[in-house]
Amino acid sequence: MRPPFQLPQSVSGFHDYFKLNAETEDVLSALGFSFDVARLSLPAAGQAPPWAAELRQRLEESLPFVRLGSEMARREFLIAPVLLEVARHLHVQLRAEYAVNIDERLHGTLDYLLFSESDLVVVEAKNADLTRDTTQLCVELIALDSWTDSTAPMLYGAVSLGNIWQFAALDRQARRVVQDLTLYTVPDELDSLLRVLVGILKPGTPAENTPLP
Repeated sequence: MRPPFQLPQSVSGFHDYFKLNAETEDVLSALGFSFDVARLSLPAAGQAPPWAAELRQRLEESLPFVRLGSEMARREFLIAPVLLEVARHLHVQLRAEYAVNIDERLHGTLDYLLFSESDLVVVEAKNADLTRDTTQLCVELIALDSWTDSTAPMLYGAVSLGNIWQFAALDRQARRVVQDLTLYTVPDELDSLLRVLVGILKPGTPAENTPLP
């Protein structure tokens, strides 16, 4: 049996977890949480919102004129427009570079945070591989578990590379994070992506508190 993973003393803020050369499950185990990868039954609206077609058209018309070679470009031209439309139409709060400070190991800024009365979505925008992005996202969800006043049993987050989105969910009682197997591409699968974002943020979605697999 291998010894338990110990977080290096150099790890403090959220971004330090992204730089760790360690498995996500080992990092989360050191924080008292477990990690799995599975097909999630995410909350989802029954159909794409009526404004989805207009948003897709704007994205498709803009993309030929921009180059998405940097994290900043992906944020401004692919991620921010999607989140802004979600916040505007659902009347939920959107924060960028939102500071969270729990303790010396759990602090930093979240790229984007959307929150309603009962649910939260964290979107961590990176230009590297999804594995390290997921580790940082999971740590941010763990921090939000202590930070939020919400009593929702699940917290949801997403890693986005702009044209690719992948969700994760934190079961607060089980202290377990599950990464979804499904990848959503933009703009091709924008409708499906918006259905999930609406389902998470809009109270009353039937699958809202579905247990993790």
